[in-house]
Amino acid sequence: NPLAVHARNFNYSSKSIVKSKADIEKLGIKTVFMSNSFAAYRRSVFEELSGFPEHTILAEDMFMAAKMIQAGYKVAYCAEAVVRHSHNYTPREEFQRYFDTGVFHACSPWIQRDFGGAGGEGFRFVKSEIQFLLKNAPFWIPRALLTTFAKFLGYKLGKHWQSLPLSTCRYFSMYKSYWNNIQYSSSKEIK
Repeated sequence: NPLAVHARNFNYSSKSIVKSKADIEKLGIKTVFMSNSFAAYRRSVFEELSGFPEHTILAEDMFMAAKMIQAGYKVAYCAEAVVRHSHNYTPREEFQRYFDTGVFHACSPWIQRDFGGAGGEGFRFVKSEIQFLLKNAPFWIPRALLTTFAKFLGYKLGKHWQSLPLSTCRYFSMYKSYWNNIQYSSSKEIK
């Protein structure tokens, strides 16, 4: 659908880029943006940094990229490498995915602390999406607005998951099995 087309074009540039610590001020959270749909890691570095965290709801790719950048390594995006991967999520599914993204950021606050939040990038995305839809699929604008609201609400609730009953978290989440071994604590940070 047009929302998935725009998201792919917005997030995956036609230009390759190598990102390092020096790019944090300019790129913010985008410094560590990666896609686990088509990522490769140097095994020695992956093992040196203890690999993926054992218990994370999603975004293990961002987690690993952040650890690599912090350790002084670089992360490369190769635009010429092509994989067609997108989701035609419903607004409910977007809510669930962004709830899980909020949970991830709540459990790994060091990423936003060190690389910045996604707020500005989110506003740029919405503006770009509306412009894209005005040109290409204006009848999708109401759906885009509903989806944006669902993402925002899901993310905010996910950031405060510890204030919610476990059954509610499981219901809101796209990854139900994640909640099987969760116990509430004052610090659920994953490093």
